[in-house]
Amino acid sequence: MQNWPQRIKQSGRPRYLAIVDCIAQDMKDRVLLPGDQLPPQRQLADIIGANFTTVSRGYTEAINRGLIASHVGRGTFVLPQKTLSSSDERRALANDLTMNAPPEPTDPELLERMRAGLSAVSDDLVHLLRYQDPIGGSVDKEAASIWLSMRGLVPNLDRIAVTPGAHATMLAILTVLARPGDCVLCEEITYSGFKKICAQLGLKLVGLPMDEHGILPDALEAAIQRHAPRALYLNPTLHNPTTMIVPQDRRLEIAQVIKRHNLPLIEDDAYGFVLPDAPPPMAASAPELTWYIGGLAKCIGAGLRLAYSVAPNARSGFALENGIRATSVMSSPVSMALATRWVLDGTADQIRRFIRKETAQRQTIASEIITEAEFVSNPHAFNIWLRLPESVTCAALMANMSNHEIGITPESGFRTAEGEDRFVRICLGGRLPRETLPRTLSHLNNQIWQLSH
Repeated sequence: MQNWPQRIKQSGRPRYLAIVDCIAQDMKDRVLLPGDQLPPQRQLADIIGANFTTVSRGYTEAINRGLIASHVGRGTFVLPQKTLSSSDERRALANDLTMNAPPEPTDPELLERMRAGLSAVSDDLVHLLRYQDPIGGSVDKEAASIWLSMRGLVPNLDRIAVTPGAHATMLAILTVLARPGDCVLCEEITYSGFKKICAQLGLKLVGLPMDEHGILPDALEAAIQRHAPRALYLNPTLHNPTTMIVPQDRRLEIAQVIKRHNLPLIEDDAYGFVLPDAPPPMAASAPELTWYIGGLAKCIGAGLRLAYSVAPNARSGFALENGIRATSVMSSPVSMALATRWVLDGTADQIRRFIRKETAQRQTIASEIITEAEFVSNPHAFNIWLRLPESVTCAALMANMSNHEIGITPESGFRTAEGEDRFVRICLGGRLPRETLPRTLSHLNNQIWQLSH
């Protein structure tokens, strides 16, 4: 493990995932053999120059992938690796439970409809493997328009772009709106992916104070005057990670402020299609300023890597197309064809309805089991935002949950300023089966009780 610090530093991956990569590579190279004991987490943290939480996340992810096992009082050991029969099995081990993913469809009829759509798309596979329009052809944009209409948006097709996922769309938009050193505003607790994009682009990210209804309009006004920002980023519906929903009157107040200052808004509506009674998007109040991103990851599936995006006007739509060309070349034609088919034949809406129903059931389980800590959530959110009791640290809780498949992310992953982790995001979706959720959450509740007594 002497070369781990250098390998982790050079990997370019989040440090906890780089730890997993080191474990996996050393197992492949037979530097680590089945039964070998790994260093205690604090010792490894000292070796690689990381904090305890990072190492804990790395060990947890390695456990989830079946690489290692941890035994209380004994230590952490390398596991024998099964002979995998296909690449599909290897991909199954690589799923990241810390991502805020929707529950996966289990209904046989729905799964058959999804497979039928994929089979139909494959009939035109050769064509779909060619370079295509970077932001979708007319049929794809028409399907996007149908989907967007469910959020009350009816933009002209020249403002619509089928983009390669919300993350890539944010990157492309920021390359249009800002340059290194420019300031961008956001919530003080914000989507971690947006933080990373701004850091990569050399942008100064300023978090705005929030209450239970979202950012404070007066604080937005003051920040605009002080920082001369190039854009404002908001995730106003089922905010990740707090699950907050900005009410309509606050949305209108925010819209008035950005209109006074002609400030572009990047609206991340990742969860807007999941919520059955969501307020109208900000794009409806300030369409001339809003770059709207309706990602499909949360309402259909993250593997599609698609978003239905809307630019403020046709000229901005052309700029977005150029941004996509520069950063991603194009959206995947295979994914676009599948999404278009699912939207047009109703499969996409059926997936969305399954996600709504399943998520509500999981939230009910959480509300019944977790009694040792306060948390906020929403019946249609994929996570809960849990306040840690005063005597419980995030690192200790994550370490005690390392043998259980559940995604836990500290507050620091979302906060724009330095501070103590007093909250954690607990993910309830993804590949986590509902059947095992009560046992996992019961263990979580018990660990909170033990750590606080």
